Amino acid sequence: MLGAAAATPMQELGAFDFSSIDDMDPSLSGGHRVMYEREVPFELRVQQMADGPQEVGTLEAVRVKVLLLGDESAPSAVRVELTSENDLFFNYVHTLDEAGFRHVQEAQKLMVDFADYPPVLTRMLDTCIREPSSHLAVFVMQRGGRGHLDFIQNMEYKFVELLSCAFMAADDETVRQSTTFRYNSIKSRLALMQARLQDINALVKVKNPSLLLQLQRTPPRFPQHGGGGGLGGGRAGM
Repeated sequence: MLGAAAATPMQELGAFDFSSIDDMDPSLSGGHRVMYEREVPFELRVQQMADGPQEVGTLEAVRVKVLLLGDESAPSAVRVELTSENDLFFNYVHTLDEAGFRHVQEAQKLMVDFADYPPVLTRMLDTCIREPSSHLAVFVMQRGGRGHLDFIQNMEYKFVELLSCAFMAADDETVRQSTTFRYNSIKSRLALMQARLQDINALVKVKNPSLLLQLQRTPPRFPQHGGGGGLGGGRAGM
């Protein structure tokens, strides 16, 4: 049986390991583990009063992070964090243990157990990414820092609410820690990639000097960010 082919020097230079940066995430405090992290298209709405009408929503890419406490097959608690790169102070948290889930299960007539709750959440989020016209994630912000995320299916003749999750706005300290981590994470990743780029330049200079000269003369091309660009990036099943 043939062994795996050895990585070339260029492949090794192109590989990045951000695990040491990710380990500094304040979300991991208390033993939580990230099982899912992606940007999902959300419709954001504001509701001034609990029983009042909701304002017209705006579509935005929201970073969703699902964390587990305990074993993945039998977690003791689930936490969902919502953040946005467009608003650093947008930070909402949904926390649920088995006792709390029983109340949700009864109120919403759910047919899954608590252990199946995280996979159900991640499947719904992925469906909202893949099929945004028929599956909607609507996040409603209310007074007092409350909010709820509603998963809604468009059946063409009516909208059906599949699941609703209650959220609370994170406290100021949590927002500060999250913002600091995200800034430092981007800064560290940029420094790592710049150092790797210098290594690649040095290698190309030795192997193919004319190619390096051509690359240096070519003006950089920046990616075009269209509507919905970047949605769905992240990690899942970690």
